[in-house]
Amino acid sequence: MESKWFLTMIRDEFRGGKINVDKTYKLLEKLSIPCNYLHVKSIFKANDRLKQGRITIEEFRSIYRIMAHREEIIEIFNTYSENQKFLFEKNLLQFLIQEQYALDMTKNNAFEIIQKYEPIEEVKRAHQMSFEGFIRYMGSPECLIFKTDCGKVYQDMNHPLNDYFISSSHNTYLVSDQLLGPSDLWGYISALVKGCRCLEIDCWDGSRNEPVVYHGYTLTSKLLFKTVIQAIEKYAFLTSDYPVVLSLENHCSPPQQEVMADILQCVFGDSLLSDMLDDFPDKLPSPEVLKFKILVRNKKIGSLMETRERKGSDKHGQVAEYEEIDQDVDDEVKASKSLAVLEDNSEERSDTISVAGLPLFRRRRVKVAMALSDLVIYTKAEKFRSFQYSRLYQQFNESNSIGESEARKLLKLKAHEFILHTRMFITRIYPKAMRADSSNFNPQEFWNIGCQMVALNFQTPGLPMDLQNGKFLDNGGSGYILKPHFLRDIETQFDPNETPRDTDPVTLTIRLISGIQLPPSNNSSSNKANTLVILEIFGVPDDHVRQQTRVIKKNAFCPRWNETFTFIIQVPELALIRFVVESQGLITGNEFLGQYTLPVLCMNKGYRRVPLFSKMGESLEPAALFIYVWYVR
Repeated sequence: MESKWFLTMIRDEFRGGKINVDKTYKLLEKLSIPCNYLHVKSIFKANDRLKQGRITIEEFRSIYRIMAHREEIIEIFNTYSENQKFLFEKNLLQFLIQEQYALDMTKNNAFEIIQKYEPIEEVKRAHQMSFEGFIRYMGSPECLIFKTDCGKVYQDMNHPLNDYFISSSHNTYLVSDQLLGPSDLWGYISALVKGCRCLEIDCWDGSRNEPVVYHGYTLTSKLLFKTVIQAIEKYAFLTSDYPVVLSLENHCSPPQQEVMADILQCVFGDSLLSDMLDDFPDKLPSPEVLKFKILVRNKKIGSLMETRERKGSDKHGQVAEYEEIDQDVDDEVKASKSLAVLEDNSEERSDTISVAGLPLFRRRRVKVAMALSDLVIYTKAEKFRSFQYSRLYQQFNESNSIGESEARKLLKLKAHEFILHTRMFITRIYPKAMRADSSNFNPQEFWNIGCQMVALNFQTPGLPMDLQNGKFLDNGGSGYILKPHFLRDIETQFDPNETPRDTDPVTLTIRLISGIQLPPSNNSSSNKANTLVILEIFGVPDDHVRQQTRVIKKNAFCPRWNETFTFIIQVPELALIRFVVESQGLITGNEFLGQYTLPVLCMNKGYRRVPLFSKMGESLEPAALFIYVWYVR
C-alpha cells in the first residue's frame, strides 16, 4: 500500500522523464517533507548516479527515504507496531501514554491523530497508521518541546500590574548602536510584534513645534513623535490584547509637551488611559482590566484625585515645577560601601550630597506641562532613592527606573529588600550608558528578584535577547507573565543568592538523540558541520549549569549523539533552558548554528523536537534537535 501510494503521488512529475534538483525539492515539499535546500542539493548529488543533474524515479525514492525515514523514528515505530508495518489505534494510544506522557488520551484521540496525519486513505479507513503517517505526526507541532497550553494565555490575569514580569525594551527607536545608528519606526513595530509591552520613547524639542524622537546629544537620526505614536497605535494590540506602557524619556519644553499630549489623545482616543478607574483609586489595576489600553509613564504633578478634578478643563499654558533628586550620571564608580551607607540614611539632603567623598545626588527643578502630567495615571516615573525611602513615602502608582550597575550592587547587598520593593512597586532596569554599542546585560539576575520591566535593546541579538524571547514565549506570548508566588508573598524569605529553602525542585533528564537537517557550517562547501550541542540552565545562581555533547564530525544532516544529561533545578519557576548548536572550530573558535530557549516548566515530556532559530531570531525550519524529555518534582 505504501509503495502504491508513493508512486501515485510522484508519477505525474516523471512523465517527462528525469527531474532536476529544484523539482526534487518541490516534490519533497508536496509530500509534506520539510527540507533544507542545501541538504537536498547534497543528497541529490550523491544519488545522481550518472552525474547529469537529473534523476530517475528510483533515485528519487532513495532520496525520499534518506530525507524522511530517519532511523531513530523507525526504531520507535517498530517498538510499538505489532507487525512493523502499521500501528493500530491501541498501539498509538500506548505510545502516546507511555512515551509522550499524554495520560488523558483516549482511543478517540488516537483516531483523530490518525485521521489528521495518515496520508494513505486505505490505511486511514482501517483506523491504522503507517510509518508515513507516524513520521508526519512526529514532525508536527504536536510533538514540539514547547507545551501547547503555554502557548495560550492560561495564567490568572486579574492580579495587579506589579505582580507580573512585563516584556520591555530600551531605546526602542534604535535599530543599531546608540551614537551613530538610525532611528527607525521598525524598532517599535518589531518590538510590538514580538509581544513587547513597554516601549521607550526619547522625546526632544523639534522644529516647527513638532517634538522628535532620537537619542539626545548623539548623531542618531530623528523621527517625528507623531509618526512614532501613529505606528504604535497601528501595531499595539496585534500580538497581545494586554496594556502597552509608553515610557517617555521626556526632554521637551512645556509647549512641546502640550503638543505631545494632544498627539497622544488624538491618535489613541479612548484607548489612552487618562483617568483612574473607579475600582482602583489606591491600587494598581490588572492586565485584564487594562486590556487594549495605552498607559503613559512620565513625571506627574499631584494626586490621581487632583487629576480627576481637572478633567475636561483647559490646561493650555499650565505648567508646574517640581524638584527632582537626580542621581549622578557616573553611577558606575560608586562603591558598594557608599551604597550601603546611603541605604540607611533617610535624612533630608542638601543640593549636593556626598558619601565617602563621592557626589551621589543633586537637586534640580523640572517643568512639566499639566496637559501631559494628567495623562499619567498608574505609571508615574519616580527617581529611586533607597528601599527605606520607598517603604516610607513611595505611592502605589509610582515606578522606579534603576540602571543595571546600581541594580546589580543592590542585588548583591540587599537582595531580600529588593524583592520586597518589587513586590510593591513596578521597577524598570535599563542598560548602563556605557553600552554605546547597544549591547545587553543578562536579564535573568533581575528577574530573579522580581523586577517587572527588565528593558533590553531588542535590536541586538545574542544570549540576553534569547533569554528574553524564551521567557516571554510563556502565557501565550502576551508580554505578561505572573511572577512566582515567592516573589509576590508579603512574608517571602526568598533570596536568589542563598541556597533555596522550602522549594519544590525538579529533576530534569534529557536524552539528546539526534539533529535534524541542521544548518551547515559557513566554512563548508557542501552541507557539513562538526556539530555539538550545549545545554544550559539559567535561573538562580545555584541552578546555573552548562553541559555539552561530544562533536560529530562532518555531519549537519543527521548527527546522532544519544547522550543523556540530568539537571537538578532548585527553583524551576525561574529557570530557562537554552539549547545551542555549534560547529567546532579549532582555530577560529566554535561557529553558532542555531539555538532555542524556553522556560523549563513549559517543556513537554517524551520524544520532542526542539526547533532552532538563528542569531537574529529567525526560524531555521526544518532544522531541529530530536530529544527525549523526562522530569519529576
